[in-house]
Amino acid sequence: MKTHVFILIIACVIMLLPATSIAKDGPVQLSLFTPVQIVPENESVTAFRLSLIYGSNANMTGFDFGLVTKTSGEFKGIQWGFVGMVQNNFTGWQSNFVSLTNGSMQGLQTAFYNSSDHLSGLQFGLINNTGTIKGIQLGLINLIKTGGFMPIFPIVNWGGL
Repeated sequence: MKTHVFILIIACVIMLLPATSIAKDGPVQLSLFTPVQIVPENESVTAFRLSLIYGSNANMTGFDFGLVTKTSGEFKGIQWGFVGMVQNNFTGWQSNFVSLTNGSMQGLQTAFYNSSDHLSGLQFGLINNTGTIKGIQLGLINLIKTGGFMPIFPIVNWGGL
């Protein structure tokens, strides 16, 4: 049953991608560790990325799964793994043990530790950290640098609603 749900999620993500974006970038990435990967680090991936140890690409659109994954540009889609790092903006669902977005996070971020420069959506984890917020944080420790209900507040914190 879990396999069917996984395949359905991947199929939905691929169907939502514009055909032009798939044509210009690598649609599938398989990485042992950078630079031992199919699509070079400075190019983008537009459908599916599997990083067995560590994978890095310029931009990612689609489904991303791996031990440690890094995107130096924009990310749109779903990211699952142990450590997920996005150096720019993220739109979608980021679910890792550690989720790091050095830009605007729009959507859902779930992890033991979540971090973003700006959150527009929901952070759900043990420790949540953001610079600014238009949304809700749910967790044991919730930190908002500016614009939140409180700078540090347990269980639930919010701002910009």
